[in-house]
Amino acid sequence: MQSKPLYRTARGHAYVGDSLELLAGLPDNSIDLVMTSPPFALRRQKTYGNVEETEYVRWITPFGREVFRVLKESGSFVLDLGGAYRSGIPSRSLYNFRVLLAFCDEIGFHLAEDFYWFNPAKLPSPIEWVNKRKIRAKDSVNTVWWFSKTASPKSDVRKVLTPYSGRMKKLIEDPEGFYKPQKRPSGHDISAGFGKDNGGAIPSNLLSIPNTDSNSNYLRLCKELGLERHPARFPSELPAFFIKMLTDEEDIVLDIFGGSNTTGFAAEALKRKWMTFDLNHEYLVSSVLRFLEGHSSEAVKRVLGELNYSHADFFIGKTTCALAPAKKAKPKDKSLSQGALVFPGIGHEIANPQQIVPADTQKAARRGTQSLA
Repeated sequence: MQSKPLYRTARGHAYVGDSLELLAGLPDNSIDLVMTSPPFALRRQKTYGNVEETEYVRWITPFGREVFRVLKESGSFVLDLGGAYRSGIPSRSLYNFRVLLAFCDEIGFHLAEDFYWFNPAKLPSPIEWVNKRKIRAKDSVNTVWWFSKTASPKSDVRKVLTPYSGRMKKLIEDPEGFYKPQKRPSGHDISAGFGKDNGGAIPSNLLSIPNTDSNSNYLRLCKELGLERHPARFPSELPAFFIKMLTDEEDIVLDIFGGSNTTGFAAEALKRKWMTFDLNHEYLVSSVLRFLEGHSSEAVKRVLGELNYSHADFFIGKTTCALAPAKKAKPKDKSLSQGALVFPGIGHEIANPQQIVPADTQKAARRGTQSLA
C-alpha cells in the first residue's frame, strides 16, 4: 500500500507516521533544512509525549543519524530543545548538552553555531523552585543547536538583518559628526567605514521572540470547532528566522516532529517546499487549519471530516499565511480537491514510493510520541 500525505498545499506535504520510517523513504542528500522541536526530556509527562531524561539521548540519536543521511552537503539541522530540571531537586538537567555532544561526537555533525531562544512572555516555571520556594529564576531560554553536515553549510545572515538602533541611524546619517574613528582597548580598529548603511544590523545568536500567539486562525478555529490544539507550539518567527537564513526559495524544509505544523506554515509563506512528519493524527489534522483562512465554514468542516479518516490526501489549493499576507478575496471552495502523492522536489528521485511505510495511527509510539512545534 502506498503512503499518502494527510494533506497537501501548493508547496508542501504533511504525513502521519513514525518519522524514522518516513525518513527511511527519503533519498540521501535530498533535504536543505531540517527544523524541528522534539518532545523535551521533562520531569512530568506531557500530553504530546516525552521520554525520561536518562533515556533521551538514546531515543533521539537514531533520528539524528537519519537526518544526517538525508541532508544535502550544504544542508542544516536546527534543533530546538527546552531546558529541564532533574527529578525532585533544583538541579538542572544536562540532557540538551548531552544531545549536542552525541550528535557531534557520534554522528559527525558540526555545531555551526549555538543559538538561544528567549521567550520574554514565558510563565514562571518550574512552579516548585520558582513560585513556591522562590529559590530559582524562571526558565525562559531554550537552546537551539544549529548543526551542519559540513563546516560550510549554506547560510546568508544578510537575509535576517535586524533594524538599526537609534544611535546607529544617527551614525549612518552623519558619520563624521557623530563618531570619531579610533582603536578600542580590545584592539579592534573601528574605522569610518563602520558608519556604512548595510540595510540592517547583524542579528545576535540570542533570539528574543515572545510566544504570545492567542488569536491566530489556527487557535480561533480550534476553539470554534472544538478541536484539541497542540499544547507546545513555537512561534512562527522562530523557524522563519532559520528558513530565511539557511535556505533559498524552492529549497526543501522538513520538520520531523511537526505537531501543529508551524514550520510548514512558515516555509509555505517564504516560498519554500516543505514536508512535515508527526505520529499524532489528531494534532496533524488540526494543523490544516493554519492553511484554511478565508475558506467557508462548510469547506473547513468538510476537509476536517475527510482528514479524520486515515489519509485523505486533500489538496489545499489556496492558502493564507501570516508571514505573507494574502489578498482580501476569499478562495473558492473548489480549490479543495484530491491529488496524488509526490515528495516535493524529490519525488522523481524515489524509484519505488512503496518503500515508504504507510502511517498507522494505531501504532504504539515505541520510539516516543512525536509532536512539538
